[in-house]
Amino acid sequence: MADKNTFLLRIITPDRVFYENQVEMVEFNTTEGEIGVLPGHIPLTVIIKPGILNITEGEEDKEAALHAGFAEILPDRVTILAEIIEWPDEIDEERAVAARNRAEERLRSRTPETDIARAETALQRAMARIQVLK
Repeated sequence: MADKNTFLLRIITPDRVFYENQVEMVEFNTTEGEIGVLPGHIPLTVIIKPGILNITEGEEDKEAALHAGFAEILPDRVTILAEIIEWPDEIDEERAVAARNRAEERLRSRTPETDIARAETALQRAMARIQVLK
C-alpha cells in the first residue's frame, strides 16, 4: 500500500516487467548527470545514461546495471523504460570484463573508422556491469 513516504517504481524492458514496487528512493544516471528521486518529485522526463540504478525499498537497498532508456518522473510514480537492465546475478563477469577490454582497446587504437561514441557507450555499459558486481 502506498503512503506519503513512498512512490511506485516500475521498470519495464522489451522482454519483461523488471521491477514493480513501492520505494522510498531511486537513483540513476541521466545524460544531464546523476538524479535521485524521492516522493513528491516535480514532473520530469529524462534520458538514461549507462550506470548503476540504486533502489531504496524499506530497509533494503538494491542495485542493478541500467544501460539505456527513458524515465518519466511524477510525484507519485517513476516509470523507467529500459533497453537493458540487469540484476547482479544476471551478469556474466568474464563477459563484462572482456567487453570492457575490447572497448578500451578500440578507444586506445582509434582509427578514422572508429565510432568513438559507440565505443564510449560500450565502455560505460561494461563498467556498469562490473561495478554492480562489487
